[in-house]
This record gives sequence, C-alpha cells and structure tokens, in this order.
Amino acid sequence: MDTLLDAIERVVGEKNILRGEDVRARSADWITREPCLALALVRPANVDQLSQVMALCYEADQPIVTHGGLTGLVRGAVAASNELVISLERMTEIESIDPVGGTLTVQAGAPLQVVQEAAEQIGMQFALDLGARGSCTIGGNIATNAGGIRVIRYGMMRDQVLGLEVVLADGSVVSSMNNMLKNNAGYDLKHMFIGSEGTLGIVTRAVLKLQPQQSASQTALVACDSFENLIGLLQHMRQTLGGELGAFEVMWRSYYALLTEESGRHNPPLDTNSPFYVLIESLGNDQAETAQRFEQAITSAFEKELLSDAVVASSDAQRDRLWAIREDIEGLSELIAPRFVFDISLSIVDMNTYVNALEVSVRDIWPDAKVVVFGHLGDGNLHVSISTGEVNEEMRIIIEDLVYKPLQAIGGSISAEHGIGLKKKNHLNISRNPGEIALMMKLKEVMDPKGLLNRGKVLPDKH
Repeated sequence: MDTLLDAIERVVGEKNILRGEDVRARSADWITREPCLALALVRPANVDQLSQVMALCYEADQPIVTHGGLTGLVRGAVAASNELVISLERMTEIESIDPVGGTLTVQAGAPLQVVQEAAEQIGMQFALDLGARGSCTIGGNIATNAGGIRVIRYGMMRDQVLGLEVVLADGSVVSSMNNMLKNNAGYDLKHMFIGSEGTLGIVTRAVLKLQPQQSASQTALVACDSFENLIGLLQHMRQTLGGELGAFEVMWRSYYALLTEESGRHNPPLDTNSPFYVLIESLGNDQAETAQRFEQAITSAFEKELLSDAVVASSDAQRDRLWAIREDIEGLSELIAPRFVFDISLSIVDMNTYVNALEVSVRDIWPDAKVVVFGHLGDGNLHVSISTGEVNEEMRIIIEDLVYKPLQAIGGSISAEHGIGLKKKNHLNISRNPGEIALMMKLKEVMDPKGLLNRGKVLPDKH
C-alpha cells in the first residue's frame, strides 16, 4: 500500500496527500461530524493529475470515495479505512463565462455560491440555489442532481448542465464539454453521470447554463388554515404570477413554531396557530410591475380565503429574516437532536394524508416523539425530521419502514434531491422496479468493472 501512496504522492506532491491524523482531523459526514477514516486523502490540482491517480488506483484495485463540500445527508462521502478519498478542493477555477451564449465553464470543486456570484457579475444568474450554497460544490450538486428552492421555476441541477468532463474508474477522461442547448448527435452522455453519486465516474469540469438575472423580487410569508387552501393557493399563485413564481416553500406548524416561538431562535412574523406557513417569492425584471402583480396575487388570495394572514417583505433585510426561518437547518438539528432525517417526494394531493398517518404511526410507538415537516411543496418534495430522544439501529430500521413503505403504494420516492448513498440503498426497490435496478447494476458493471468507485453506495448489495 505504501508503494501506491508513494506513487500518488509523486503525481500530486507531498503536501497534497494526507495520511494518518491529518485525515482523521477531517469530517466525513455533515450530520454526525464523524472523522474521516480513509487510508489517505488525495487533492489533485487538475484533471491530468486525477487521471494519473485513478489509473494507479485501478491497477492496484484501490477503492475510491470522492469528496466535495460534504453537505450531503445520505452518508455518500463516508470512506472505510481501506478506501482512498479524492477531494476536489483544489479544482475550483471558473474557467470562462460566455454572456452571449449564457454559459459558464467551471471546475467541479468550486462552491455553488462562487458560481452564483460570478454569474451576477455579468448580469446573469445561475439558477440552482439551496441553503448550503456556501459549502456545497458544483461537482457534488451534479453528482447528486441537487434541487433546492428554485426547482419550481428552473428545474433540478440536471436542467442546468450542458456539458461535463468526467474521469472514469480506469483513469480515462471523457470530455463532453458541450456548450450548446441543442445537440442531438448521439447519446447525451452527461445524463449518465448526473445523479450517479460518484459511482460511475468523477466529474471534474462542467458547462453550466445561465439565466437572465431577475433584478426585481417580492417575498411574503403567509398562513393557511387547511391543506385544501394550501393546494388552492399554489394553483392560484401559479396562475396569477405565471413564470414569475420563483419559490413556494411550505413549513408545517411543527417546523415554523419550533424555529420561532418555541425556541426563540427567530421572532415569529405571524402567529404560530395555523397548520401551514408558506414562503412565496416572485422574480421579475421591473420592480414596480413585479410588486404590483405580487400584491394583486396576495390580495386576490385573501379574497378567495386561500390564506388567513400574510406579511410581505418591504426590504432586503426583511426578506432575509423570512428566509432565515426556512433555512435554519442547523437550528433544527440543534433543537431536536438526535434526529432521523428524510427527503421524500410524492404527489402534492397525497401529502397531507401521508404526513398525518406518519405522525400517528410514529407516536403510536413513541408518544413523545417530534415529527417536523417542511419542504418544496411546489415540486412535491418534503423534508421530514423525526426525533424520539435517542438513536439506535433498531429504532432506525423501524422509523425508516414507517417513512418509506407507505410511499410505495402512492408512487412516491425515497429520495427527492439528496440521493441514495449508504442510508437508502436497501430501500431502493420501493421507488425503482426490478428492471430499473437490474439495468443500473449492469451499467455499473460496465463503467466500473472492478467496483472501485464509491463502493457499496446507491445500489443494493449482490446476494
């Protein structure tokens, strides 16, 4: 093993291969903060170095785990003591921006926020946005097909990617750095790697699609007295705001009251006695026109009795305070730790029945348990946190069954935007049929015949 590490060191340099306690000092998981137990951590500077490292590992049958911003929630970056970690933290360059074509070419280790700011400097925007924007990386966003708060308008990460460069398990480089919106010349290979969680190849560079910058925005927090009104409000906002609807983020009372009145972390802009709260945001180009349409939409929603109370932000500071409640995931973690975290997708019309039944089934076993729910309702994605006061393996198995099994009957998904990783792989059959899983495994065998890339993640173990 020392022979392999010495060979890798000659490629990346002594300072860019960490061993022993230098590796243990790093985290492997955002939630547990557990130390990285990998054999070593390698930091290539460019695709050529990574290609050489991967070729050496392939020849030595050395398994690899890739690290980005480590903001995932499914233990997809956890490495065993016999595995090598590849970190892309040195590959952060924004290589070019084309304001005419509306593209940005970037290395995979660049943080999402850096890309957003680069787009803003030329009067455009990169549409993907999520709370971990300062830490998560473009490569990680691509590998997990990240979602976030703008999916209702711009779609998932898959919709923001035009081209990719990827290093395969054997060190070969596939460069498909397409910068055209239309290119039907054969298979669109990038989609094979987007959402593959590092199991088919390591993304090193990407061509991203930019959108026109929306200089005007309006934000409101509203309260709804029933789920039926909540659905009606979503339809109403879609119809009245059209393409300007940028976010429709719902907080069940369990989330909103906990983060405001119950904990004192945030001042509640609205009373905490309603069952549902929604952050609504519109994005446009003219401030006066956007504000007028937004005000009309909120007013007409009141007239239709779709909402019971509302506060509209009159400044950027007020907007930030409203969003701070929705994005205070660290606060949520602190308030109900330890907790089990779930990221699911289902039809909007099934959500209320599902959540109510889940709360009953959990409290039938643990009467004092907390079930906290929020999510991107406009695109069918809920985030569920369950706290029973302790965490153990037996409890985890029971709670996962309570959360996941009902999804199968209603055609839901065990993962909306966070991927599968280690945590969900044994439940994959709930959301994917045997034919789909068989094809995934066949693709894995072809792309990674030695099973070196993110070994044991995403796909169920062979029996």
